Amino acid sequence: MTLNNNMYTVQNKLTSQHKIINLSKQCFGFWLYLMSDCILFATLFAVYFIMKNNTAYGPSGQDIFQFTTVVFESIALLLSTITYTIAKISIYRKKEIQSILFLLFTLFFGLIFIIFECREFYSLILKGYGPSRSGFLSAFFTIIVTHGFHIFCGIVWILILLLQIIKFGITRIIEIRISCLGLFWHFLDIVWICIFTFVYLIGLYNV
Repeated sequence: MTLNNNMYTVQNKLTSQHKIINLSKQCFGFWLYLMSDCILFATLFAVYFIMKNNTAYGPSGQDIFQFTTVVFESIALLLSTITYTIAKISIYRKKEIQSILFLLFTLFFGLIFIIFECREFYSLILKGYGPSRSGFLSAFFTIIVTHGFHIFCGIVWILILLLQIIKFGITRIIEIRISCLGLFWHFLDIVWICIFTFVYLIGLYNV
């Protein structure tokens, strides 16, 4: 009986170690993915800087960028980061209801960001300033849409995470997943700060 118990304990330890190794591999794989995304956005920024003066006698950044809209989008994204951080802390403290509530707030602010971005694109296209109008607009739409698509993926990810928390509760796997999503969301914040500074501000003030 004792031998069986010892074997069972050893087997449990091996299974736990195997799970930890698998989770570590997942985190490492996610860091590799983020590095590839860094390269992607660095390339898009480089293309934008090459193309930003190629307006083909069309509008430049000063003509089309609306500072108020960009500030509103930035505030929405900043608030989503704050609520996500609170949700992550709540998960670590095993407060299920609180974590669900703040993930819903994050979802809301993320959707507000996407809605305002789509509104900006719709307004530009209606004025005839679509991505095919000039090299500058092509590069502008590409970098903004790529960032917006990442935010959309983050929103879908939050939805899936919410369903998993409701169904399974707060588990170790959920904690790992919320950490990975946190890295992804904060990475998008950094990219947005770069877009705000190097695309919108430089474009508006023609620095």
